Amino acid sequence: MQLGFVSAILGDLSLEDVLKFAADEGFACVELMCWPVGGAERRYAGVTHVDVSNFTVEQGLRVQDLAAKHGVAIASLGYYPNPLDPDPVHRDLVVGHLKKVIQAAPMCGTKIVNTFIGRDWKKTVEENFAQIAHVWPPILELAKANGVSIGIEHCPMLFSKDEWPGGKNVAISPAVWRRLFQAFPTMPIGLNFDPSHLVWQFIDAGRALREFGKKIVHVHAKDERIDRDKLYEVGVMGLGWHQPKLPGLGDVNWGEFFAALSDTGYNGPVCIEAEDRAYERDLNDRKRALRQSKRFLEQYVG
Repeated sequence: MQLGFVSAILGDLSLEDVLKFAADEGFACVELMCWPVGGAERRYAGVTHVDVSNFTVEQGLRVQDLAAKHGVAIASLGYYPNPLDPDPVHRDLVVGHLKKVIQAAPMCGTKIVNTFIGRDWKKTVEENFAQIAHVWPPILELAKANGVSIGIEHCPMLFSKDEWPGGKNVAISPAVWRRLFQAFPTMPIGLNFDPSHLVWQFIDAGRALREFGKKIVHVHAKDERIDRDKLYEVGVMGLGWHQPKLPGLGDVNWGEFFAALSDTGYNGPVCIEAEDRAYERDLNDRKRALRQSKRFLEQYVG
């Protein structure tokens, strides 16, 4: 496995500065964010380290040259919108941009694009699968043609009132993953596996790894801490009772996680996704978050 990080936490740095930091700190790889230029309202979104809007082979070679210069691999490209947004205009915009990210990936020297399946949060899972059958086949056909694997992150995207009650990503649990892979048995679609999203759903991460290990194309390393007092107050249907933390500072059993992950035979990127608000006062704090996470994870990924 190769230890890296998600570039979103360093959104105020240039691509070269991100790669230089990664090299200086001994990271093997980086997942580069590819949001449309102009930002996004959602926290940790809107970061653009690779602008794919009018991407060329020459731009891809520049990305590869910078990565080679610093000795850091491009683990993946990342773009996490809602491709099933109920607004058809917005949906078309994000699907169009996702396709550009897919086309840019091999030019940047990677074969992995991480994203969300999306969801209309006011509709049932069944109703959303009807939309998946309409929206996703052309995306996956394009990925297949470009030799790209799609890593679906399974965050429910249920953190704020505008995401209530269903969240903005339907691919959140084994029952949905099973159905998703059955729907696209010959397509290059797998999981961008992140144990933090399973902790607060009370889903056994080790068991999920054992069942879906062969479908994992990428891994995010993030922890999640359950606030038992807040959970007592609001219940599982409330908001704010779990918080993202740096690896080792939450409730993920990392020993069990890496034991199960290594048993699957996975040997790809493990990218730290730093979203811990306790480490976000300034750029130095965010860099410290990555250093601290790296020190903790090196006992499992070396």
